[in-house]
Amino acid sequence: MGLKKSETHFPHPYLVLCIGALAVSTGAIFARLAEAPSLAIAAYRVGFATLFLAPPTLWAKREELRSISPRTLFYSLGAGFFLALHFATWIASLSYTSVASSVVLVNTIPLWTALMAPWVTGERPSRETMIGILISIAGGAVVGAGDFSLGPRALWGDFLALLGGLTAACYIMLGRKARPSLSLRSYTFLCYGSAACCLWGALLLTKLPLGPYTPQTWLMFLGMALISQMVGHSAYNWALRWLSSSFVAVSLLGEPIGGTLLAYFILGESVSLQKLLGGACILTGIYLAARGEKA
Repeated sequence: MGLKKSETHFPHPYLVLCIGALAVSTGAIFARLAEAPSLAIAAYRVGFATLFLAPPTLWAKREELRSISPRTLFYSLGAGFFLALHFATWIASLSYTSVASSVVLVNTIPLWTALMAPWVTGERPSRETMIGILISIAGGAVVGAGDFSLGPRALWGDFLALLGGLTAACYIMLGRKARPSLSLRSYTFLCYGSAACCLWGALLLTKLPLGPYTPQTWLMFLGMALISQMVGHSAYNWALRWLSSSFVAVSLLGEPIGGTLLAYFILGESVSLQKLLGGACILTGIYLAARGEKA
């Protein structure tokens, strides 16, 4: 689905997606600098985001929330449930398999979205969009290649990463179903709140430490909530009102590019020719998917 003439406006959804990709890319940097269990990082990320959203949303959008239809509420809370599963499974995969394997498998999000979208959202990706998806996934594989793990433990981690990609696709598609009839503020409050409840429930059940943490770690939690979640994910959720779930899923693959650049400038990590080639493939795939979206 492309933009209708009556729906064109500023900011353009493509610009918002670029900002979202850069903001979401900060998540890996913040997580790297946070000294806490992975599940706790995810729980504090969406937990703080929900707390920040609650006062303005409950004040300005209380009438909308009261009149929300059961179907839209189901889609919004369901999206949050799958967002929580995405964070939980993908982060857990990093404890069993290599980062490379995890990144490659979780980046199958656009493929899952394209396969399921005709039945979930009624959208059928164009041929050009499908080609863009495949090229982008190949680029993600090139970026992450070089450190794959083998063995039963790694196989379980690979399965969790693949499940992380599948649940992220469900999160995007349910968001696409909810967004046309719900404002961004109300949707993100319900979605992130649902995810926070699930992750905090899991955190309490596993009896992982809730603290104390260093001042730097608390700052990383706040950074992830404000930048990675409220700016990054909210930008994608805003675009879901105007663009197909398949294209929004493809644009998520801009995260490895942004993460690589931020790691270079902030953490001093080198950028290899392999990552540059993979990044070029991802950008090419996103461009082709954008052309297919306009068509």
